[in-house]
Amino acid sequence: MKDSKRTIAIVCGGDSSEHDVSMRSGQGLYSFFDKERYNIYIVDVKGIDWHVELPDRSLAPIDKNDFSFVENGRRREFDYAYITIHGQPGENGVMQGYFDLIHLPYSTSGVLVEAMTFDKFVLNNYLRGFGVKVADSILLRRGEPYNEAEIEKRLGMPCFVKPAADGSSFGVSKVKNADQLAPALRVAFMESNEVMIEGFMDGMEISQGVYKTKEKAVVFPATEVVTSNEFFDYNAKYNGQVQEITPARMSPETAARVAAETSRIYDILHANGIIRIDYIISKDKDGEDVVNMLEINTTPGMTATSFIPQQVRAAGLDIKEVLSEIVENQFK
Repeated sequence: MKDSKRTIAIVCGGDSSEHDVSMRSGQGLYSFFDKERYNIYIVDVKGIDWHVELPDRSLAPIDKNDFSFVENGRRREFDYAYITIHGQPGENGVMQGYFDLIHLPYSTSGVLVEAMTFDKFVLNNYLRGFGVKVADSILLRRGEPYNEAEIEKRLGMPCFVKPAADGSSFGVSKVKNADQLAPALRVAFMESNEVMIEGFMDGMEISQGVYKTKEKAVVFPATEVVTSNEFFDYNAKYNGQVQEITPARMSPETAARVAAETSRIYDILHANGIIRIDYIISKDKDGEDVVNMLEINTTPGMTATSFIPQQVRAAGLDIKEVLSEIVENQFK
């Protein structure tokens, strides 16, 4: 007799520097999901080593032909994959392509959107065409020549050097003068073959989550990010060197504009599941707030203290119900 409960894989791990962070998100999601409604398993994906953790804490290999596994002598198949890999292959479209091939529904956007949002330079230039305000930027590929004076003339100082395709602030540097460009580029190229040099935007950093189903659209209260570090780097994100204020301290008018922009970008991308959009709120010459998009995270952190769970609580929602809505939306 077939189990009436859907079986869900929380797919975490990955091949980037964020493997351990992703595993923590996987544990967070496991604690959030409705166990009475779903059979939940954590699947760790790293290179070609894919395995599932069984209830007795033993590990079983995943059959990559159909993403199945064997438990107590019986082959088990998943009904749905909740992808929480930060970085590749879960945030760049590769894992999504695999799930498309085996016809397994999943929690994120599709291959094209994932690949595009993972590449910060491509995303910025795509959304700029829809009127989204983003910083000016330059793309450098490994081995390409560059002129420090020209970069400084175009972007000004300070500027940011960051891997074009990576997450979680690994390899990101704030460069205050042209002499710091070369060492910053070396660090960034350790994470990615392409590096983006981005103009500095001075202002308040905020982050806002959103998800939509066939029935409704939910934009969470934004979180204000306050850190004494040079920027919201890895230590600020994961080692507590930050103050996170939800809801963010914005005027009602600016908060409404940010929420509208978050919803609009979600629709432009035809996104799926929960995404989180980061912004810088700067000031124009008249002192009015300007909403600048910084980047998009399509597999946002899901530990108890991550932005999205904070925002769900601030909205007065139950994350268990939010996750159930996202899953069930794929089956309607």
